[in-house]
Amino acid sequence: MPKTEPFEKYSDEYDEWFKKNIDLYETELKAIRQLIPSPGAEGIEVGVGTGQFAVPLGIKIGVEPSKKMANKAKMRGINVYMGVAEELPFPDNRFDFVLMVTTICFLDDVLKSFREAFRVLKYGGCIIVGFVDKQSELGRQYSDKQKKSKFYKEAVFFSPQEVLKLLEGAGFRIVKIKQALIPGESQETILDGFGKGAFVVIKGVKQDKLASACS
Repeated sequence: MPKTEPFEKYSDEYDEWFKKNIDLYETELKAIRQLIPSPGAEGIEVGVGTGQFAVPLGIKIGVEPSKKMANKAKMRGINVYMGVAEELPFPDNRFDFVLMVTTICFLDDVLKSFREAFRVLKYGGCIIVGFVDKQSELGRQYSDKQKKSKFYKEAVFFSPQEVLKLLEGAGFRIVKIKQALIPGESQETILDGFGKGAFVVIKGVKQDKLASACS
C-alpha cells in the first residue's frame, strides 16, 4: 500500500515546509525547469501532493493517493486523479512528459512505477525524476533522522546510480542529469551530472526515431 498516512495527517505541515525553506524549494524548481519540455507539451506529475511543483511548472494534471493532499492540489487548479504510481489511470501513449519529485522514496515498486510512466508516455516523451541523493550530506541527515521524521519514517532513499539502473530497466534512454544544493556553492548553482549536489534530477526519453519535445 502507498505510504499515505503521514500525508493525510500532516498535509498542513507539508505545505509549511515550502514556506520555511523557500530558498531550497526555489533551487529545486530551477533545476527541474532546466529539464522540463518547452511550453505546449502536456505533462503529468505523479505524486503531485498539494501541487507545490505542478503549479509553478504549469502542469495541469496530477496523480495522488492521499485525499487531503489531492484536495489541496485541486484547490490550486490541478486536475487530480486518485491513484498510485504503479497503476496509472491513463491509456498508453497519452503524455509528453511525466514528472516525479521526491516521490520515488515513498513508492512500493519503483521499477513498476517507471514502467507505468513509460507506458503512458508518447514515443519521444520523457520522464523527469527529482530526488535527494542518499549519498549526499543531506541524504545522510534524512536517513539519520528518519525514525523521528513525520514524513520519512517509511521512506527508502536512493543513489543516482540506483535510479539510473531502474530507469534504464524500464526502457528509458538517459539524456540529461542535473544536480543542485551543492555544498560550498551558491544556492543558485545548478551543475550537470551528480556526485556533488544533494538534489538530483534525471531525464530519460521513451525513444522514437522522430524528433519530440523531449529530444
